[in-house]
Amino acid sequence: MSDDMPEARLPTDAPQTFVLVHGACHGGWCWARVAPILERAGHRVLTPTCGGVGERSGELTPQTGLDSFIGDIAEVLVAQDVSNAVLVGHSFGGCIISGVADQMPERLAQLIFLDAMVVQSGEAPMSILAGEVVEARRRAAALSPGGLCMPAPSASAFAVTDPADAEWVERHLTPHPIKTYEDRLVLRHPLGNGLPKTYVACTRPEFSATAPVRRWVREQAGWSCREIATGHDAMVLAPALLADLFMAIAAGRM
Repeated sequence: MSDDMPEARLPTDAPQTFVLVHGACHGGWCWARVAPILERAGHRVLTPTCGGVGERSGELTPQTGLDSFIGDIAEVLVAQDVSNAVLVGHSFGGCIISGVADQMPERLAQLIFLDAMVVQSGEAPMSILAGEVVEARRRAAALSPGGLCMPAPSASAFAVTDPADAEWVERHLTPHPIKTYEDRLVLRHPLGNGLPKTYVACTRPEFSATAPVRRWVREQAGWSCREIATGHDAMVLAPALLADLFMAIAAGRM
């Protein structure tokens, strides 16, 4: 990972609280290039890791599932006395932030789904993936200790191809609990629970796993749609561009 960080933007917008939620096989570490840019612009940033992955991989149990991931982020919001936050979910993290918004919308200002999975109440994350992808993931998980986890892919699966970046990402990726993908998301309210929702699609290249979601979101009322010309792991590949986009969305400038 490069030590050269982009210059901080001047804090022209009101300070915000950003809670950045990672995707599958990742952890809070993946936001290490974005968080300092937002902080230097005057914003508060939290980058929690869900139990069972990342630096919390040792907390994995057979019960680690979608609800426990949602609960982990909800606990952070309470413990850190978060209010009026911009809640961002990357990739699989889209399912997590949907669940958090359903439980505690009073702590949130808006939702940003970054190249994210979006499932309806009663659906499991696996249900929106292609059949061959589901079967491959289940076979791979069956070979893991206890059959609990899907192995982490290479960084190239997330469009990270620069050798230095790929080495950094692969050093931190961890296997992901398959139960989080098999569990159904249960919502008591409409998706988003009345909060403003923005979907940010990564377009260079497009991530095949979220292609059906991107198409669906564009057809829905109540969603704002934006694009960023970088690969799926935008926080690694284009941190300054992504931070600027988050700030613009949060400030209502886009």
